[in-house]
Amino acid sequence: MTALRALTGGVTGPLGDGFEIGFVTEDGVERRILLRDAWSMEFERCLPVRRFPSYKGQRHYPGRWWSATMGAHVGFESWLERDNLMLLDFDPAVAAVSSQPFWLFWTAENGKTRSHAPDYFARLHDGSALVVDCRPVERIKPKDAAIFEVTRAACEQIGWRYRLAGATNAILTANVRWLAGYRHPRHDIAPIAAALREACAAPLPLMTAAEAVGEPIAVLPVLFHLLWRHDLDIDLSTPLHPDAVITQAMS
Repeated sequence: MTALRALTGGVTGPLGDGFEIGFVTEDGVERRILLRDAWSMEFERCLPVRRFPSYKGQRHYPGRWWSATMGAHVGFESWLERDNLMLLDFDPAVAAVSSQPFWLFWTAENGKTRSHAPDYFARLHDGSALVVDCRPVERIKPKDAAIFEVTRAACEQIGWRYRLAGATNAILTANVRWLAGYRHPRHDIAPIAAALREACAAPLPLMTAAEAVGEPIAVLPVLFHLLWRHDLDIDLSTPLHPDAVITQAMS
């Protein structure tokens, strides 16, 4: 008997058969419904279904990320989760995101109820949904892999995308982490932002663009904010540097 078969208990029938979803609404009410009834639920607005533990000697580093997308804090349980949450926050396709959004329940072949709480639920601007689990590849044990595959199967049944996210690209993550330092709307200073958009009508090196508008110490935070918001573009596959070229965002 494979680990996947033992965990799924044969939940491969019609839409949502064998799966249930447990979640906590915005006002703190616990609910449990069939998967087939979950497609219209706003899990991006739900409260976490479990706490983020913090104790002496733990190997992971939980915390809360202030999400510019949400205008509120979103929890994470490790630096890997934090980095993937940051990239979701940076992704212009993401309209909203929540952590530990629901429990997925199913019955295994041995008759026992199994459960799994994915790390994130993201609602995209096109109305579709993305469910994300974060785990380094080298730390995925066979039982974990089976649970992730069950979660993927459940998501596919209801039309959600599923992503098992491992370590992020180091250069991209470092660049986005820098831009994230300027993600707050307080850096959106309208006159400077307008001048930067005008200056970057043609491609310009980063520092040249800042100097064309004013004193760099005042202009750069606004420029980084515009890059975070994708109002202007830059190549994030190489480390940010003064000569990196700023271009108009693609529509």
